[in-house]
Amino acid sequence: MSDNDDFGTFLAGFIVGGLVGAAVAMLFAPQSGEETRTLIRDKSIELKDRAVVVGQDARSRAEKALVEARTQADTAIEELRLRSEEFAEATRAKVQELQERGQVVLEEGKTRLGTVAKKAPTPPPAPEELAASEPEAA
Repeated sequence: MSDNDDFGTFLAGFIVGGLVGAAVAMLFAPQSGEETRTLIRDKSIELKDRAVVVGQDARSRAEKALVEARTQADTAIEELRLRSEEFAEATRAKVQELQERGQVVLEEGKTRLGTVAKKAPTPPPAPEELAASEPEAA
């Protein structure tokens, strides 16, 4: 945006400077009043035409820059969309992989626990259990 402001300032200064320069030149020129007025009118028409051309050129460049900026923005948006889709897919794949690995680890843990439980010696019965299982002496 700063470039557009600088260009607008330059254009305004150019036009005002041209008008002031032309007016001063006409006033100090050794001509009759009618010739001076005609010359001022001709120069002002010339400056106006030149300002129109410069303005049209500036507008044309601004429109081209806008089209280019929109194209670049669209390209960047599309690239960002593709990258985000790739990232989401990679994340889903990683989550799936981790779930499968977690399930394998869980199954291995259950198997080990079952094997350890089968190999473990049975503990002796607690004294209370022994007393309850003995026949009572009468």
